[in-house]
This record gives sequence, C-alpha cells and structure tokens, in this order.
Amino acid sequence: MTRAMGAAMRRIHVGNALSAFGLGFTVPYLYVYVAQVRGLGAMTAGLVLAVFAVAALIVLPFAGRAIVRRGPLPVLLAALVTAALGALSLGLAGSAWSVLFAASALGAGQAVMQPALATMIVDCSSADTRSRAFAMQFFLQNLGLGIGGLIGGHLVDTTRVSSFTLLFAIEAAMFLLLVAVMATVRMPHSPRLEDAPASAKGSWKRLLGNRAMVQLCVLGFVLFFACYGQFESGLSAYGVEAAGISTSTLGTALAANTLMIVVAQFAVLRFVERARRTRVIALVGLIWAVAWMAAGYAGLGHGSQEMATAAFVSTYALFGLGEAMLSPTVAPLVADLAPEGLAGQYNSAFALVKQLALAVGPAVGGPLGASLHAPYIVTFVLFSLGITYLALRLGRQLTAVQDQPWSVRASRVVSRGGAAAETVGAEA
Repeated sequence: MTRAMGAAMRRIHVGNALSAFGLGFTVPYLYVYVAQVRGLGAMTAGLVLAVFAVAALIVLPFAGRAIVRRGPLPVLLAALVTAALGALSLGLAGSAWSVLFAASALGAGQAVMQPALATMIVDCSSADTRSRAFAMQFFLQNLGLGIGGLIGGHLVDTTRVSSFTLLFAIEAAMFLLLVAVMATVRMPHSPRLEDAPASAKGSWKRLLGNRAMVQLCVLGFVLFFACYGQFESGLSAYGVEAAGISTSTLGTALAANTLMIVVAQFAVLRFVERARRTRVIALVGLIWAVAWMAAGYAGLGHGSQEMATAAFVSTYALFGLGEAMLSPTVAPLVADLAPEGLAGQYNSAFALVKQLALAVGPAVGGPLGASLHAPYIVTFVLFSLGITYLALRLGRQLTAVQDQPWSVRASRVVSRGGAAAETVGAEA
C-alpha cells in the first residue's frame, strides 16, 4: 500500500466512524419519535421503517452503475448531502407525508453510502490489506453506533420534541462533517468501466452470469436473514414472549453483541486471514446454529429465569462472534469476484441483497418469534446449517486465489471475477 493509499484509507475509516456515530443518535429512537413524540401513530411509524427499506431497494441498482461510471467519491458525497437533508427534515417534520418524504431521503442516502465506502476501501487496499481494512470498517461502525446510541439516549426526552430535533440535527451535522472530510480524499486511480477490457464490460446481465457471485448473493441473503433480520424483530419478540426477557435485558443482550464484536474483531483476524474464506463462513453457520439452540433453551427449556436470561444474552454474543468473523471475509470476497472496473456494481448488488433480507427478515421472523416459538427456533437452526452448506458449495466455485488469496501473496496478484469465472468453467 502506498503512502497516498494509506492516507486515503485513514480518512475513509474516519468517515465510517462518523456516519455510524450519526446514525446511532437516531436509529434506536425512530419508532418512538414518529409514533409517540410526533403523535402520528404506530401505522405511520411502521411505514417510515418500511420506507427506509423501499428507498434502498430503489436506489441501489442505480448506485452501482453510478459508482462504476463516476467513481465512488462523487457518489458518496451526493449520498451524504441527501442523507443530511433527510435527517434535518425528519427532525422538523410534523405531518405524516413530510415524515415519509424525509425518511425516504435519509434511507436512500444511507443505503448508497455503504457500497460507495466499500468500493473506496477496495480501491485503497491491496489483497494483503483488504481483510484487515474491512475488519476495521466493521469495528468502527459498531463502535460508532454504540457510542452514538449511548449519548443519544441521555439527550432524548420523549416529552420534548426539541430533544429529538437536536438528535436529528446532530446526525445531519455528522453527515456534513463527513462531506468535508471525504472531499479532501485523494483517491488513487482505479479502473472504471471505460478502462476495462471489452470482456469485462456489462452490467446486471454479466453479474448474473457470474455463478460464484450469484451463489454468494444467495448465501448473503441467508446470512442477513438469519441474523440481522431477526435482531430487533423475531428474536426480541421470542425473548419477551417465550423466555420472559425484560426490555432492559434486551438492551443488555444488544450490548453483549456489540462488546463481543469490539473484543473479538482483531482477535479472530489472524485466524480468518489464514483460513479459506468459505470455511470461515461455514464455521459461522455452525456457531449461529449453537446460538439459536441457546435461544431455544432460553424460551423452551425448564431452567430458572437466570439461566434463561444467561442463555438469551449468550445468543447475541455468539452472533457477535460470527459477525466479527464475517466482516473481513465476505466483503473482500465480493471485491475479488468483481471484474476490473465493476467493483462498485458488485458492492451495490450485494448491498441490495442485504436490504432485501432486512426487509423480509422482520416480516417473517416477527410473527413466528411472537407466537410459534418452537417452529421459530427450528427454522433458524436449519437456516444456520444452510449457511454452512451454501458456503462449502460456494467454495467449489472459487479458485484457490479467491478463496485463499494470501496463499499467493508472493505474487501480489489477485484473480478477478471475470477470469475466475472462465477458469471455473474450464475446470468444470
């Protein structure tokens, strides 16, 4: 990594931390703000949460193309300004329509930030440093969200609208501060669509023709559906209804998840960097299966309430361990599967899969977790084992360089998606 790339990477990490810090101020309190503080009711609050997902699903297919054609930095700056305007408008909105419009702007801007920042990390890293760079990104995101949520919780007052307006103003200020920070980044020249060879050009049709990427997207959907899609819906509903978990214990469980990520992120990195990526993902599936079994004991076992609480908190901690193992594994794999010049499109496609999982996960898991306790646990134990199966199956589609790039570290060459797909096809 050159000195210029290192300087750009430091600013990108600061950007990740600032954006997560800003989001942490408002995300935990959005439902309460719309439904109770603004008095718009549970229906409108639910629509606001849905608008975030819908806005992301609409803009992400276009974001990938824009990143490929314009580069990730201009797209990121536009997304940040849009998100800042959305956050400020949300803090001032008093009607249902104005709240929904502001939420759509904030959701769209927030969604586009993810693939833009991921592509910047790819452009400023090498095969040797990419896993560590994405691990740092995930670490700072969780740290920023946790600190932002903690400070926001002390500032918020449900009896005063002005306290929520302050939270959204702080969030908007963080986005604008990030604009100032990122505008100073000097990105190294990275391949664009116009620079790519003719065989690498194409859009969604070419992406869908990459069998390894399609399988990774399916695997990614299951990963996000079985974990993130359950955190604040099905799993929390199951904990309250089946295990008798209090709301304060839910907060403790979420804190245990964040603490595990912060503590374990760099402890597991050495292992993750040496192992095959698909085997790391397969191991995560087994760890999450154990986590769901612990949740099953919490709600369906016949132990004491203390044992049930400990088992439930350990579920979230085990999820955090799996997340720490995935962060330096999945995102670099997406980058290494992308042909020259199309990293932005591949990052956007994977972000789109994540948003789909986060939209479907609560809709399916919420009712199951609240009322059908045993089927809920069995379903997600099977999903977790499915992660292991899909990961091992994906391993058969990857070249040795893609699955374990550090095995050819001496050559400093990472096989890209187009060539790899052709190699796999030739071997088949």
